[in-house]
Amino acid sequence: MIEATLSARLSRPPILIAPGVYDALTALIAERSGFEALYISGAAIAYSRLGRPDIGLVGMSEVVQAVTLIRDRIGAHLIVDADTGYGNALNVQRTVRLLERAGANAIQIEDQDFPKRCGHLDDKVLISASEMAGKIKAAVDARSSRDTLIIARTDAIAGEGLDRALARAAVYREAGADILFVEAPREREELGRIGAQLGKSAPLMANMVEGGKTPVLPASELEGLGFSLVIFPGAIVRTLAKAAEDFYTSLKTHSSTDPFRARMFDFDALNRLIGTPEILERGKRYSGNEPRTMKVRSRNDKV
Repeated sequence: MIEATLSARLSRPPILIAPGVYDALTALIAERSGFEALYISGAAIAYSRLGRPDIGLVGMSEVVQAVTLIRDRIGAHLIVDADTGYGNALNVQRTVRLLERAGANAIQIEDQDFPKRCGHLDDKVLISASEMAGKIKAAVDARSSRDTLIIARTDAIAGEGLDRALARAAVYREAGADILFVEAPREREELGRIGAQLGKSAPLMANMVEGGKTPVLPASELEGLGFSLVIFPGAIVRTLAKAAEDFYTSLKTHSSTDPFRARMFDFDALNRLIGTPEILERGKRYSGNEPRTMKVRSRNDKV
């Protein structure tokens, strides 16, 4: 059962696992697999919709549209990656208002300069801690409900080191952030320091990226280190991309989908998954009692 607020869920164990999604279909499948919260990943939107890397190419309107379509289909808590907020503090306020209306339960903002990069790429450039604190204050002021949580992400480890990243996170908490996210720690010991130093001030979020800079640890171990939330943002795209590559290679080789059938939904199974029978049955309630007929005009009928 999904708790009424994300804050309430984060206040109790076990650690909350939020898989990455990028559209209504992946969100539907994730929710039906039992997840209470989903992470709408800007990187996953860039990978899937643009076929491009996560380097700031996705705009606010594209993320808002994705959130709107996902929220129309599922009821799980939605944690939304809003990159830098798409501009200065005033842009952040507009971003928060639109994402909250679209159905976001938590909105993540990072302290990179624009154009931003994926947190596990090199050569990231940061804005000042004071400018980021202003963005956090603007986000808090813009939300219409305190139940909409603001996540402050810092990418400072790569360029400034862990100590500066921890100091930045503390500043962002003081500015009003509800959840703290120190991106791309490189060792388990660094994850432990984050939990020990920040865990009592706010819920902490960890990011597991297969092949990224942070060691991928089990959720239970992250919980023991002081984290309340763990995301797997791009895993679904990496999974589907590998499956798609295998599928297209097989189709090209065999000129048929038969060798791949065991790894596919067939037509009826996919329709059951997305609820086609139920929605067609629901449509009958609004179609009226009399069946609609159409008279076919013959060539000899006069106009």
